[in-house]
Amino acid sequence: MRLRAKEFDDVVVIEVKGNLMGGPDSQKFRELLHKLLDQGKNKVVVDVKNVKFMNSAGLGTLISGLTTMRNGGGDLKIANPTDKIESLLMITRLIKVFETYNSVEEAIESYKKRATKKK
Repeated sequence: MRLRAKEFDDVVVIEVKGNLMGGPDSQKFRELLHKLLDQGKNKVVVDVKNVKFMNSAGLGTLISGLTTMRNGGGDLKIANPTDKIESLLMITRLIKVFETYNSVEEAIESYKKRATKKK
């Protein structure tokens, strides 16, 4: 699994490529999220369009990431879920836990809408 982080205003987009299966890759993902929180960045979008395979450990990685970001006062949203990933989220009922969007742009925009509502 490869991770690449890009910033758009105050939102960090993490592109995930390859297989999301836990193990050492999960540790890299967790370390990246903690580093972002240490920098005061707590709005994350995980772009999963290039994830070829995800197992239960990969789902656990995303759940852990969501918990980390919410505990840090932020959130983690999923963008570009493939049909397989969306199906996995539906079967596990995690579709009700994660906010999912068809594009990175929609996910970023959702943070802006939420900020507007809070004012």
